[in-house]
Amino acid sequence: MMSMQARSRVRGHMLALASCMALGIAGLAFAPAADAQIASTKHNLGSTGTGTNKFDGTAEICVFCHTPHGADTSAAAPLWNRKISGTTYQTYDALGTSTLDGKTAPVGSVSIACLSCHDGTQAMNTVINAPGSGNYNVAGFTMAGTWTGANVETSGVNAGKLKAGIISNIGTDLRNDHPIGIQYGGGGYSAGSLTGPSTDPDFRTAATAVLGSQQAWWVDTAGGTTGTRQKTDMVLYTRSSADGYTGQTQLEPFVECASCHDPHTSNPTFLRISNDGSAVCLACHIK
Repeated sequence: MMSMQARSRVRGHMLALASCMALGIAGLAFAPAADAQIASTKHNLGSTGTGTNKFDGTAEICVFCHTPHGADTSAAAPLWNRKISGTTYQTYDALGTSTLDGKTAPVGSVSIACLSCHDGTQAMNTVINAPGSGNYNVAGFTMAGTWTGANVETSGVNAGKLKAGIISNIGTDLRNDHPIGIQYGGGGYSAGSLTGPSTDPDFRTAATAVLGSQQAWWVDTAGGTTGTRQKTDMVLYTRSSADGYTGQTQLEPFVECASCHDPHTSNPTFLRISNDGSAVCLACHIK
């Protein structure tokens, strides 16, 4: 016969096992939502993708942009797995419009990472560190496989590049796109003047804080907590005098591609928030 003490221990183990199973089931219940955030978007370019463009050479998702080792550090994006080309871009300031009162820096920061696919100059399956052993090439490694999809070239020397003439192929002429690499609010914010004011009164006040060891700026949106930078805020990107326009001497906040777009969201066109009522535009512009 089992002693009462032994029965108590067994009962305790069974309760603990039941608790673990319950937590595991709860974890499974929540897992798909987190996992599906990028897997179900157009940025899942691998064989498991359900978006417009699909590549059968790998079932991985993250590899098209990120690598745990050997990343290109010339892009201000985490562990970037694509070679940044020396492409020359035409920028909005070349139009000479009198309404552009912010100074424009050379194309760089996080925007250069976005453009490594979206300027249409190289195949989206060209990476630095491809899946598997021995597939590292700092100059770029083209993964073997076949592309399908309405917005990607599927054959010939341009296979894997975004097709010309579609909106996601921004090209190298950026004059017909929202300015990037431009001072927020026409300037006025810097490491020496953290809260501005903005040079242009038609812009909303930018929030600022030290995040990690870096001074950061952003524009709060209605969907988040005021005074705390979140993915649903319009993120401004700090650029230094080393990569900025002539005359820049301090850290300043700049508008970049990822100010409005979050490549990991499931929102349409990867906007940080819905643009119903022009909410994205009006987050920064006072109109």
